[in-house]
Amino acid sequence: MKTIATAEKRSVNGGNRLEARVTPGLKRLFQHAADLQGVTLSDFLIQSLRQAAVQTVQEHEVLRLSARDSRKFAKALLAPSKPNARLRAAARRYRRIVAPV
Repeated sequence: MKTIATAEKRSVNGGNRLEARVTPGLKRLFQHAADLQGVTLSDFLIQSLRQAAVQTVQEHEVLRLSARDSRKFAKALLAPSKPNARLRAAARRYRRIVAPV
């Protein structure tokens, strides 16, 4: 069963509460994994969700380059090529649109 409902509520101690509906089988799996690590189900879920969230953010926000691509990128930054005719025309159009403000 997919998550049907999630709700975020303010708990008594000031933290946030996150609820999700899961199948009994998933809950047993999560509890078993938590037991194997010797932590509570809540702690296991928080650690797992945090790890997945950090990984997802890094995959989308961090650019990883090979050594070859890294050298090419640094070279382009340190010694950029001169603007060609199309880039100069685009700059003129941009200034015409933005500059009058």
